[in-house]
Amino acid sequence: MTKTQQVLLAERPTGLTTADTWNVVTTELPALEAGQILVKINFISLDPAMRGWLNDVRSYLPPVGIGEVMRSLDIATVIESTHPDYAVGDTVSGTFGVTEYAVSDGRGVQKVDLSVASGPTWLGTLGMPGMTAYFGLLEVGKLKEGDVVLVSAAAGAVGSIAGQIAKAKGATVIGIAGGAEKCRMLTEELGFDAAIDYRAGNVLRQIREVAPKGIDIYFDNVGGEILDAALANLRRGARVVLCGAISAYNEEKPPPGPSRYMSLLVFRASMIGFVVFDYADRYAEAGAQLAQWIAEGRIKSREHVVEGGIAQFGDTLNMLFTGANTGKLVLAL
Repeated sequence: MTKTQQVLLAERPTGLTTADTWNVVTTELPALEAGQILVKINFISLDPAMRGWLNDVRSYLPPVGIGEVMRSLDIATVIESTHPDYAVGDTVSGTFGVTEYAVSDGRGVQKVDLSVASGPTWLGTLGMPGMTAYFGLLEVGKLKEGDVVLVSAAAGAVGSIAGQIAKAKGATVIGIAGGAEKCRMLTEELGFDAAIDYRAGNVLRQIREVAPKGIDIYFDNVGGEILDAALANLRRGARVVLCGAISAYNEEKPPPGPSRYMSLLVFRASMIGFVVFDYADRYAEAGAQLAQWIAEGRIKSREHVVEGGIAQFGDTLNMLFTGANTGKLVLAL
């Protein structure tokens, strides 16, 4: 028998999660049955979507239930196996949850090669954020060479990769981020052509100054007022890619819709939402291309790794909504 600490959802939060949201428990996992693996979790992925999973509303995934282990994608090591496809010592990724150890039947579990990239990179650029940026830009946004691309939350896990993919494909890229240091990182380290600090005020005017002829793609991770500012600066035939709306995830009631939606009519533009799981059968294609760009130095993978234990999960998750992280946020156990 293996003892493990787990983080359970104790109550549905209003706004940011608090200590009352979670219940940290120690439990004993059952002995393995035929066709199962026991894994030790090394890295836990923290993503803005997690906040949405805590709400009891209809979505692309069912909400985490009260008393259930918090859902998360992890990198883990197989320490015991009765499964023919997994050996002791294999490094794997899977939705094991916020726990120190987990038992799995292997469904949804993938082997990862640490000689290609580190565990945090497999959760970031080569994981869901990278897949989201890749398919959001290339399939939903129909990126073309020469496009002017605007990315919000550009210093985050998805936005930082989306901007670099756009540059690799020959676009002019503008990032929106909070604070001078994040904006400096976008232009000086990640190769963005320009960066807008939303904390400096009047984002609409700032966009117009750096893209006076308008934008062809807006990759939206934020929603709210920044989405409105982008809609006011579209070019004919523009594509607005709805990836997320982190500005509203902790609001008690739904925010008002975009006030400048008529720009879609005026500029014959489109606004399309997507969920990366729809492209699951093509993850290998995206992973191979992203790995090549990393090897060529065309994409730099940024991870913000917090060292700690399971009990730090809640405080670490809230970093996503206070702007405390840069790049992919990961909890290392």
